[in-house]
Amino acid sequence: MTQELHRGVLSAKIKERARSLGFDLVGIVRARALESERERLQEWLGRGFQGEMRWMEREPAKRTDPRLLLPSARSVVVVAINYYTPHEHTNDPTKGKISRYSWGDDYHDIVGDKLKSLLAWIKEEWPEAEGKACVDIQPMMDKAWAVRAGLGWIGKHSNLITREYGSWVFLGELILNLELEYDDERVEDHCGSCTLCLEACPTNAIAESYVVDSNKCISYATIELRAPRLPEEMRGNLNGWLYGCDICQDVCPWNRFEQPTTETRFEPRPENVNASLSDILELTPEAYSERFRRSAIKRAKLSGLQRNARALIEEETE
Repeated sequence: MTQELHRGVLSAKIKERARSLGFDLVGIVRARALESERERLQEWLGRGFQGEMRWMEREPAKRTDPRLLLPSARSVVVVAINYYTPHEHTNDPTKGKISRYSWGDDYHDIVGDKLKSLLAWIKEEWPEAEGKACVDIQPMMDKAWAVRAGLGWIGKHSNLITREYGSWVFLGELILNLELEYDDERVEDHCGSCTLCLEACPTNAIAESYVVDSNKCISYATIELRAPRLPEEMRGNLNGWLYGCDICQDVCPWNRFEQPTTETRFEPRPENVNASLSDILELTPEAYSERFRRSAIKRAKLSGLQRNARALIEEETE
């Protein structure tokens, strides 16, 4: 078997295994530095659009070169999994809306476990294999790698859009020391002249097409911002969002292709679609830890959730 044929067979087996583990889309690209993406990241940071997310400023070289995470890296296996479930938010002012991505179990655990299972299988098949699984926490530019691997394109709201599942997908990568067959074909940007996401954002957080100013983003404010009080320009424009925000995705025409996920752990936990604001305010640290155990909602911390709940109540009474 020629080396090229061997790489092709190896890549096909890895993709087949990834799909059997529940990943909906898989692409493989060469592990190399993302030079143009690094320049855009530096420009974005230079405009201060990261807000208080100081971790995004650290080690930009590592964030854009997988070989600094795994020195033996040769390939990056990029995966996407659909997380859409057909449930709806309510407009009940006594409840707060929660972003769809956090309705079920923490995606870091779900995607991470699947990637680790894939890596374990690869090591069994090819003992010389070395790898590192990455899911959001590691300094990898997930969306940039997904574009490189042909999984989709970056929409004007800055989220990855796939033709098969819209933007309701979680991303992850498996960095490997194996030489594989690479996917060179990229998906064309299909946003066209559409500006629905820019027009729908109540805080004008999409500064320009493909560029989000986190300082104005409801999702950033309700999850990442640690201030004891939400910014005044944010208050009054929350549109009922307690944790995160899906407005730019909800209006995206490409999400008409949404379809229910096959991963049952993405199904909503009780009251994780719409949460009672009074219940949130009454949570003790112990009750909070129990209710949101292994949930992405813990990212906001109890103080953040209660701050958001108070802001929504004040917004409704003003």
